[in-house]
Amino acid sequence: MGNMGIWQLLIIAVIVILLFGTKKLRSLGGDLGGAIKGFKSAMSSEDDKKAIEENSSDLAKTSAAAPEKKSESKDKEQA
Repeated sequence: MGNMGIWQLLIIAVIVILLFGTKKLRSLGGDLGGAIKGFKSAMSSEDDKKAIEENSSDLAKTSAAAPEKKSESKDKEQA
């Protein structure tokens, strides 16, 4: 069973086409393609959300450090 040749696969494909018909297989393929596309877009939007969260946390850290630098420069000017 592990070594299936091209002829065995071809016979299985013909049987599947006879059982389900081409219209049913076409709609099944379209549904499967739509599901894969939806999954990929959901994964990419999840990655985008993570990237935005990381960037906003980095921005918050740098903006918190910015007032400290300003106060240090004022201290140097006064001295």
